[in-house]
Amino acid sequence: MPARSDRSEADGGFPVLHVTDIPPKPKDAQWLVEPLFAACGVGIVGGVPKSLKTWLAAELALAVASGGQALGRFAARQQGPVLVFAAEDGGPDMRIRFEAVALARGVNLAKVPLLWLDLVDLHLDDPRQLKRLRATVARLKPRLLVLDPFVRLVARVDENSAQDVSAVLGALRSLQREYEVAVLVVHHMRKSPARHLGQALRGSGDFAAWSDSGLYLLRRSQDLVVLAIEHRAAPPPGLLRLHLCSQPAPHLVAEDLDAPPPSPATIAVEPLEADLLECLRLGRRPQSTVELRAALHVRKAKLLDSLRHLRQRGLVGHDEAGWTLASSSSTR
Repeated sequence: MPARSDRSEADGGFPVLHVTDIPPKPKDAQWLVEPLFAACGVGIVGGVPKSLKTWLAAELALAVASGGQALGRFAARQQGPVLVFAAEDGGPDMRIRFEAVALARGVNLAKVPLLWLDLVDLHLDDPRQLKRLRATVARLKPRLLVLDPFVRLVARVDENSAQDVSAVLGALRSLQREYEVAVLVVHHMRKSPARHLGQALRGSGDFAAWSDSGLYLLRRSQDLVVLAIEHRAAPPPGLLRLHLCSQPAPHLVAEDLDAPPPSPATIAVEPLEADLLECLRLGRRPQSTVELRAALHVRKAKLLDSLRHLRQRGLVGHDEAGWTLASSSSTR
């Protein structure tokens, strides 16, 4: 067995460490913004068009730059410079957004290190531009890099190609690790439902596999946007309801979705799950699997699969009397 720690490269090989000699990650260094985004991680803000994606990215950026709170309630655990590029919003438009959020949060925007990447276009699949981005990150040492949206950041990449997408995301992962900068990419979600939120991201499945933190914005109606959060190394927090408030200036307001109790239209990802929740709500009593099958006209296997998924998410409960909404029964 080699020495406990052998960093010599005399044989031309790689240095190695015993696993217990790896410096531990400080317990207080888990979060960039708790519990929304992991520190020194990579992640996605995903949503369909007009679902407040850029507003949410702006909230996170200002919180990190100022050391304040995102959405007025989630503390930035690490403060430092933030570098932003938004391809679909010009500099003047983004300034208006940031000024509005800063006013609402009581932040003097002129005194925080919130930096705009002053480019017309940024193409991460161009080696020359990627090299310049690395040099910029090396010089500024930002805590957070915000890139919005992915589709406008690549010129010759097919977002459905795992090979193409993984090359770009791999370069961003290398950037994150080398310079200890969190990287947030805004990306579009498909309108069609998916079992897991990461699978609803448009294009290759590499987006979901790449992310340490996924913030998914689900528009349930004209006035209702739900924020669901997933992490690679931490349990997900509860669902949040977001809306854009106009006073004292436009900014996002976040409320717990379970107060008042969530309705089927707000949180179900798939149509059958929405129908199940609505059926249980209207029934006002426990219902058996047989009754639910008769009401919804679906195969038993598909029905049970959806019920298990809803139960895992804490939305329904089951006992000897039958199935009920979690708000009116204990889930076990």
